Amino acid sequence: MSTIVGTNIEVTNLKYDSDTTSMIISNTGQVTIQGENTNTTNLQQGLAKEWTLFDQAGNVLGANTIGDSFNVASVTDVSTGHFDVFLTNNMNSTTYCPVSNHHYSGLEANDQYSRFSAPSYLRTNAYRIAGQYINSSTGYEDGYFTTGMNGDLA
Repeated sequence: MSTIVGTNIEVTNLKYDSDTTSMIISNTGQVTIQGENTNTTNLQQGLAKEWTLFDQAGNVLGANTIGDSFNVASVTDVSTGHFDVFLTNNMNSTTYCPVSNHHYSGLEANDQYSRFSAPSYLRTNAYRIAGQYINSSTGYEDGYFTTGMNGDLA
């Protein structure tokens, strides 16, 4: 096996043993990776642009605590069961795709109720997570939330 060492290496295509192109780097810096079969993926488009694990109630991590995150500046408690996730780096527009999930900690008094969480109020610098009991207008803050997002950064 050979090793190439240098400051700048300029290539157009990287190929593996069968002489099939496995990665293409365009002149604009876009990286396309060979996926399953003949499918390709644009590397920048396929990366998560944000994720976080946070506990506003303090049942798992401590009150108002972000356990771990990427591209999250802060999480603000707006009202019972509603949180704004503020981004470190803005999104290009409001046409991105955030997702959220509520995790049961085993400590909730209302553990018999089904819950859901949903993102809303999309802005380029933040979005809102709403945690609520199903068939109820009651918001909840028990357990902890995880979020993630795909889309284009500004």
